[in-house]
Amino acid sequence: MCGIVGYIGKDEKRNIIIDGLRELEYRGYDSAGMAVMSQDEISYFKAVGKLDNLADKTKDFSSSGLGVAIGHTRWATHGKPTEINAHPHLGEHSFVVHNGIIENYKELKEELEGKGVKFLSQTDTEVIVHLFEENLKHIKDPFKAYEATIARLHGAYATLLITKTAPNKIFFAKVAAPLAIGKNDKNEIYFASSDAPLIGVAKEVSYLDDKAYGVVGIDSIEIYKDGKKITPHFSTLPKDRSYAQKEGYRFFMEKEIYEQNTVVSEAIMGRVKNGKICLENLTDEYLKNIDNIVLCACGTSYHAALTASYLFERLADVRVKVEFASEFRYRKPKLNTNSLFIVISQSGETADTLEALKIAKEAGLKTLAICNVDNSSIVRLADTTLLTRAGIEKGVASTKAFATQIVLLWMLVLQMASAKKSISQSELDTEISALLHIPQILNIDNSLQERIHRLAKHYLHGHGFFFIGRDIFYPLALEGALKLKEISYLHAEGYPAGEMKHGPIALADDRLFTIALMPQTTLYEKTKSNVEELAARDAYILAISPNEFELSDDFIKTSKQEHPMSEFFEMMIILQIFALEISIRLGNNVDMPRNLAKSVTVE
Repeated sequence: MCGIVGYIGKDEKRNIIIDGLRELEYRGYDSAGMAVMSQDEISYFKAVGKLDNLADKTKDFSSSGLGVAIGHTRWATHGKPTEINAHPHLGEHSFVVHNGIIENYKELKEELEGKGVKFLSQTDTEVIVHLFEENLKHIKDPFKAYEATIARLHGAYATLLITKTAPNKIFFAKVAAPLAIGKNDKNEIYFASSDAPLIGVAKEVSYLDDKAYGVVGIDSIEIYKDGKKITPHFSTLPKDRSYAQKEGYRFFMEKEIYEQNTVVSEAIMGRVKNGKICLENLTDEYLKNIDNIVLCACGTSYHAALTASYLFERLADVRVKVEFASEFRYRKPKLNTNSLFIVISQSGETADTLEALKIAKEAGLKTLAICNVDNSSIVRLADTTLLTRAGIEKGVASTKAFATQIVLLWMLVLQMASAKKSISQSELDTEISALLHIPQILNIDNSLQERIHRLAKHYLHGHGFFFIGRDIFYPLALEGALKLKEISYLHAEGYPAGEMKHGPIALADDRLFTIALMPQTTLYEKTKSNVEELAARDAYILAISPNEFELSDDFIKTSKQEHPMSEFFEMMIILQIFALEISIRLGNNVDMPRNLAKSVTVE
């Protein structure tokens, strides 16, 4: 979602802020801005649209000597994407940037307006800077005024504030939204809402805990929590930014699709030993006593959870419930304290999933996080964590994070099944053999993308798409539909193939595209019968299968495989490339689709 960057030092501040914000572009945004304070004067700039617009606005601006700067990329929540609503927001002598949502901003705004304060924007963020300046009228110390300000804020936020009343300092606070502090040997201090902007400029990083706040100057870092000063823990950052390069691919998403064989190998590495699955921090004794699992996630991670639910019940013989995190947190759910509550999140900062995890912990459940980002909020809160090892994923539409989530969940199923003795050793051997074969399945032949590129021209019109499949291929159909709608903006729905005749088939005609997942290993004849029903009603059929299907209008032939998961991953690749090629033909920005954010840190 929104991105934050901050800097204290003597280097050119405009370049540091622009470069830092570029590292956060993948999160999604619709406006950007910065404020620079040098020699007790503050200059600020805002622009709607892409970061290039802000860079162009500031091309003639420079700042020399010691100073501070804050920058922000905004994804509109309160108020439209306009320059007035863009961050930073200003008062009489102060500026603020903020990620998250201030839930009580209306009450605070009314209170401040009653005191004569004039608001310029429609945002919740602007209350922070005005409340700070109002507090400063009565509390003459800027830090104590800031402390009083954040004490009034309810909601999720990460925020930076600079003010002429405290030159060369940045005030900061974090509640349920990510924020990190970086430093280097040149006595420079950096802030960012992820560590991506810090790599290459900072040497060490401290990931702030929830409810941490404080003030930073050129020679001091003061961090407080619950009114008490705490000592920050800094860890070493990698020096290499090579992850940010496209390496000859047109888009990061395309590069990440091709990286999946490598990252899945990384996810498996060291976790298969002597014919067994051995996941870190999870013993067989721990797993065999679990009789109920709740999987909780959003978006693509939800589809990974739904896929895993079939495997848990089939192989590990354990009851499973799959929950949308955004619904779970408001349902007053009935929870079994012997349940294992598993949350799945690419970023580890997904607001709905984080809140669901808090509910589970408060209810006394065992909790496990499956995540791609170490030191994220969800990782720090969960009892145990399994990292997916996908590396930084720049494309907003998830690909390699999904693949590694599925692989890791599959391994968890197999370790639990072995611990519970719900499968034989020969069955476990077969599963592990199939697991170890997945990186080869994900090694893409260039001819596949060329074939899909040619097919894609058939799918730029029409009134929608049905993606259909059965068993584990139903959640894969959901994921295929999501990928297409995310980056092409075409209407797409995923359905269980057997459900088509229960209503959706009413939409079938020659302008309805049906993407049929027809694996040989899983209910092939049943799925074939469902697709035949659609073909009889003139739906346009793209069949994806190892078996020729005579009624298809288009056909993508997959390889013959012995295991359903091998077919699953091969079809996953096809669906990802299918969405990619259609989006490219439509002229869309594949990596940064409209209205979407990489890390959804607000409701």
